[in-house]
Amino acid sequence: MKMKHLLLVLALAAAPLSYAQTSETAAVDTLSNVEQDLLADDSNFTFTESQLGENDDMTSDVIQINSNSNVYLNQMSWAWSGGIWFKYRALDNAYNDIYMNGVQVNNPENGRFTYSTIGGMNDAVRNKDDVGAFEGNNYSFSGLGGSTNYNLRASQMAAGHKVTLSGTNRNYTLRGMYSYGTGLSKAGWAFFGTIGYRWANMQTANVKGTFYNSLSAFMSVQKVINEKHSLNLAAWANPTERATAGASTDEANWLANDYQYNPYWGYQDGKKRASRVVTNVEPSFLATWDFDINENMKLTTSAFLKFAEYKTTKLNYNGTNPHPDYWKRFPSYNYNVWGDEDGKNYDNDAFWTSYENWQDEHYRQINFDELYFANTQLNKIGADAIYWIEARHNDHLMTNLSSSYDWNFGKGVKWSIGLQLLSNRGSHYQTMEDLLGGQYFHNTNTYLVGDYTQTAAEAMYDVNHGYQKIIEGDRFRYDYDLWNQDIKLWTGFTMDKDIMHSFITAKMGGRRMWREGFMRNGLFQDNSYGKSGKAHFMDGGMKMGSTLNLGNGHAVTAGVGYELKAPTASVAFMCPEMNNDFVQDLRNEKVVTAEVGYAISNKWIRMNLTGYYYYTHDGNEWQQYYNDDINSFSYNSLTGVKKEHYGVELGLRLKITSSLDLVALGTYSEAKYIDDTNVTWMSSTTGELQQEICHNKDMRASGTPLTATSLALNYRIKRWYLNLTGNYYDRIYLSYSTNMRYEQNMRNAGRYHSGEFDVPEQAKGNGGFMLNASIGRQFIVAHNPLSVNLQLCNLTNRRNITTGGYEQSRSNYSVTETVNSGTESTTQPRTYNFEKNAKKFYTQGFNFMLNLNYRF
Repeated sequence: MKMKHLLLVLALAAAPLSYAQTSETAAVDTLSNVEQDLLADDSNFTFTESQLGENDDMTSDVIQINSNSNVYLNQMSWAWSGGIWFKYRALDNAYNDIYMNGVQVNNPENGRFTYSTIGGMNDAVRNKDDVGAFEGNNYSFSGLGGSTNYNLRASQMAAGHKVTLSGTNRNYTLRGMYSYGTGLSKAGWAFFGTIGYRWANMQTANVKGTFYNSLSAFMSVQKVINEKHSLNLAAWANPTERATAGASTDEANWLANDYQYNPYWGYQDGKKRASRVVTNVEPSFLATWDFDINENMKLTTSAFLKFAEYKTTKLNYNGTNPHPDYWKRFPSYNYNVWGDEDGKNYDNDAFWTSYENWQDEHYRQINFDELYFANTQLNKIGADAIYWIEARHNDHLMTNLSSSYDWNFGKGVKWSIGLQLLSNRGSHYQTMEDLLGGQYFHNTNTYLVGDYTQTAAEAMYDVNHGYQKIIEGDRFRYDYDLWNQDIKLWTGFTMDKDIMHSFITAKMGGRRMWREGFMRNGLFQDNSYGKSGKAHFMDGGMKMGSTLNLGNGHAVTAGVGYELKAPTASVAFMCPEMNNDFVQDLRNEKVVTAEVGYAISNKWIRMNLTGYYYYTHDGNEWQQYYNDDINSFSYNSLTGVKKEHYGVELGLRLKITSSLDLVALGTYSEAKYIDDTNVTWMSSTTGELQQEICHNKDMRASGTPLTATSLALNYRIKRWYLNLTGNYYDRIYLSYSTNMRYEQNMRNAGRYHSGEFDVPEQAKGNGGFMLNASIGRQFIVAHNPLSVNLQLCNLTNRRNITTGGYEQSRSNYSVTETVNSGTESTTQPRTYNFEKNAKKFYTQGFNFMLNLNYRF
């Protein structure tokens, strides 16, 4: 009997292999929507000047290694943009610093840059300066993942009109953009503006149950007052509404016969409806004053203001779980196909009933009609609704003032110094989006009902409002602000002397953080409402590097650095949804970095070979998830985190003929925890802190291939541009579950033997080969250029390459009884195996983008 079910699983696993070659169901890309839009820009279809190699005939004895001349850095985004999210050196986005006119625009609460800020305004963000981790620049102390400074001055934008029309089968279906720039007039004025729209509805979107609507607008006005002074004002916004898709287990994908199975939608009155909808708008304003003191000195001052409104909805419940991918709905819930129990917990009828149910699309999607029916019946007896759509809000009001001074005080010698003053208020709250036919429910912690009565103060999320009825539009469960204020002073010195180019840069600063709560939580009545204390941190760092030119286009590079990074507000509070407490033992993260490289550049070949090593310790991480061992949410703080990132990178560009060149890229990297980590966690139903050890040593960075290679041929002749690129990805790890590796949980799971823990291996995704191509042609129409470009990604229609995902945090056992001593638990194994059922995203199958733009 067991063999029959194992054969069924094998058959289910094989089904997508044939399906991948025939199904027309499109897939979701794990790149953010905005990043896809930027990567799909026509610069990807029409080769840039550097890609065309217009200056390759020049052989220089003195070469400077930077993101423009480094083949690997210059080509990796282009080569690996087709369906895989590739993280540079496996670093989180928080380690990449983004500037605009010299002012930093990363969200200080989590350190990340929100790409939706500039989505759909491609022509406005073309002018940028990219620098690597070990490069000097005149606007910052470069981040571990490098830095980018966008030049948004109107006089630097292309003059004239440009119309762009695009069709694609990616996250959106159609795109239209219009841009206009005046250039700098004789009167000293310059204007640039662009407007764009991207669209897909539920009938045309590439993933079932999703849609996409985004309007983008940008304008920049500059006045050159005289030869010394110039003022520029830029403003932009990108209101977006889009439905998101969820990751799924392989079993769900097998049963749905779709690698892009999306559980976040369903039918209501016969029409499709999404449960996870993101709405986001970030109006941003940037004023810049350029003061050219003399030909050797310049002062640049920029003021930045942004108000971001971000909302994401979610289906929630206080009854039977309504999600179609709930684990008890799967066939494997009724029989452990992975185990050796020989029929234990086997329910033949339930197994096959579940399998048959999954063949019906309505079963494997949300049944909104049933949810409405249940709530309307409860209305008749005056009871609380048990199903609803809630919205989490993460709004930010950010201001940043930056000023930098550059002085060229000698031949090849330059000194820069800068100051930044930043303030950010992050507003976090939850609202009732839709009661799904219900009238109301009460703002109480239902997980506590039983230990306390429903009307007890301890069970209330907001004691100040008592036993409060929640209707649509009301705030409930949590409402608080996180404040973050920074000051940073940096300086840099660069020198070109004979055959040596060197730089040294340093920074120092301070950070102040606090929380202000607007609800008095019942478990923390004296420590949740009002302002917390203030935490202060100093940070700083120093970095230096040199390029030694060996002559005939050969050079070697080296760089070292050390940083103290203050923790961000996103990881600084133990349980910000409930109280004002800071994380215990919160420290600065210490970072040691080093890099060495060799480069050659001549008429026929450019090559870069680089090795790097990053060591971080005293890092801080924070997680929140439902812990079914304790039947409540848990808030988990990991402190003293130790990691290593190291690897080798190769970029090679070989000119075969004047029209044909070959580009080869490769990286082999490692990014892992190098020691187990201390954990403090708190249950949302007790408010008590617990100490644990997480056995996460050797867990790898997730969501990116740690091994990637690329081989491309570029051909250009008589206004034709052709590219063929083959990529191979490997060692793709999924985000690991900390909960699965806590010592007590491994004991409960029977993973403690003879004084040692049997730590689960980290789940991995599938790598593989992907073939991409692009072709472009420029025509002259009415004396103006018309560019037609076509990008073809994943020509072999590989749908089983994993782009990301995560292990589930539920356990393979259920806790049935806790002994009075509190040190042991009685557990019972579950039939369903969570360790074998990680949730994954897969790459989109064959996809294309046709792009036309006309300049006049």
